Amino acid sequence: MDFSFLSFLHSLLRYAVLLAVLFAFLLNLRGWLLNRPILTGERMITIVAMVLCHVQFVIGIIIYLQNFSSISKMTGATGRFWKFEHIGTMILAIALITIGRMLSKRAQSEPVKQRHIAAFYGIGLVLMLWAVPWPFREIGHGLGWL
Repeated sequence: MDFSFLSFLHSLLRYAVLLAVLFAFLLNLRGWLLNRPILTGERMITIVAMVLCHVQFVIGIIIYLQNFSSISKMTGATGRFWKFEHIGTMILAIALITIGRMLSKRAQSEPVKQRHIAAFYGIGLVLMLWAVPWPFREIGHGLGWL
């Protein structure tokens, strides 16, 4: 695979995405459990997390299309991961985060808003963490942390 500037940016941006989604999840989980209204700053973090996910998705799709010929030739577990697992899981995670934000926006009560964000962002975060090719996993061995 070609590791260009976009690949570096995609790898670097994953930390911002994961931290923003984690932060939005924790803030809304706390707000839901304490039964308090969403503050403007918390709502902004939720939006920023979703926007970062979408930016990361667009960069990832560009990288995928640039490397399509080499990815399509991959076989075995590595090929399955890059062809299906990584991209499919990330699309699902970003879709869940987007759905959570949209449901939260439409909800009438504050606890329901926060419950939607906590649930959907939490599931999305777990999926993202699973689908990242971390250096300590066999699939990410040799890729490094950036």
